[in-house]
Amino acid sequence: MNGKATTTRTKLERGRSALGPALELVHTGRAPTRAVLTSELGVTRATAGAVAAELAALGLIRVDSSPGSAAGSQGRPSHRLAVRESGPVAVAAQVHADGFRAALVGLGGRLVATAPGCVTVTSDPAQVVGEVVDACARLLRDSGLRCVGAGLAVPSAVAEPEGTALNPLHIAWPAGAPVREIFATCVREAGIPGPAFTGNDVNLAALAEHRHGAGRGAQHLLCVATGHRGVGGALVLDGRLHAGSSGLALEVGHLTVNPEGRPCHCGGRGCLDVETDPLAFLTAARREPGPEESLLKQASDLLRTEYEDAAVWNAAEELIDRLGLGLAGLVNILNPDRIILGGLHRALLHADPERLRAVVADRSLWGRSGSVPILPCTLDHNSLVGAAELAWQPVLDDPLAALASTGR
Repeated sequence: MNGKATTTRTKLERGRSALGPALELVHTGRAPTRAVLTSELGVTRATAGAVAAELAALGLIRVDSSPGSAAGSQGRPSHRLAVRESGPVAVAAQVHADGFRAALVGLGGRLVATAPGCVTVTSDPAQVVGEVVDACARLLRDSGLRCVGAGLAVPSAVAEPEGTALNPLHIAWPAGAPVREIFATCVREAGIPGPAFTGNDVNLAALAEHRHGAGRGAQHLLCVATGHRGVGGALVLDGRLHAGSSGLALEVGHLTVNPEGRPCHCGGRGCLDVETDPLAFLTAARREPGPEESLLKQASDLLRTEYEDAAVWNAAEELIDRLGLGLAGLVNILNPDRIILGGLHRALLHADPERLRAVVADRSLWGRSGSVPILPCTLDHNSLVGAAELAWQPVLDDPLAALASTGR
């Protein structure tokens, strides 16, 4: 083989090896133009152009070769890059104490379609997951879009590598239920193409917020959130979820914040899980929860519409103090550079941000001099987006191989 042919093949291989990193840059919004892509990849302009063209040919991104110039700018504007709206999707689903939600999610964390489900979450995970996957399959069929895979978020720690729901405390599933195997079987039987993945709902929310929401740019991101019941936490380090040795890290809901407090499902007392979740707030506000709406919605609506009521205000302050105590302990141990709050905790932050930040500062070792930003999560349905991220990851790693395996 002559030298010119060897050089051409080397350039081609280099360009193809950059497809995944380039797609991730566009997917996370870090490469809005070809010029930025060239800089981030550390390649020539020609190579970046070839990579962008290949991703466009795969139906994954759009390349705008004639963008308008900004007023007063000089020189030829760089080609703009964006995810393709009509491109493939990942199927995503989330099971929670009050039912489930199914979705189709495109690149960039874009929700293409969602459908809530009001199924009773029985003690049979196969029955529940089967109904969830049926809803996903209907969404996919109606959309007519290609699918790269499926992801499921569950309100339980998911043990690795088995994929079992180790402690589904707020749903009736047995401990150790093989949810990943059940989900994968249902996905395959429904004819949904691509691999199937399962993860803890708050872990997946943190992953989604880190890539597309309030956690962008953080190196050490701590996420704490209330679901429909209970409290979960997650830590993202240098862009990767910290799951511990077997997927069970950051069970922050079982930090004790009130030694004389409510009994917890884990066997302890006064855990964050039962002192700062929606049921705790409704109870402290002396409101009887009704069956017509989820506890999370009832608590959030009460906080938003009746905050001036003395019982509601006192309950909010009580939960803020408990939450701040728990966050301060986590700050002392983990030293994150950003904290994001989801679910009812996001609403509590909006209600009295200065009180929560003051509690955390007063209880942490470094006080206000070492304060960490505390922000609300910004994505709607972030656990769904995170579940889709699991399905998108093989495509981000190797677009050519992943799309070929799903019948591109």
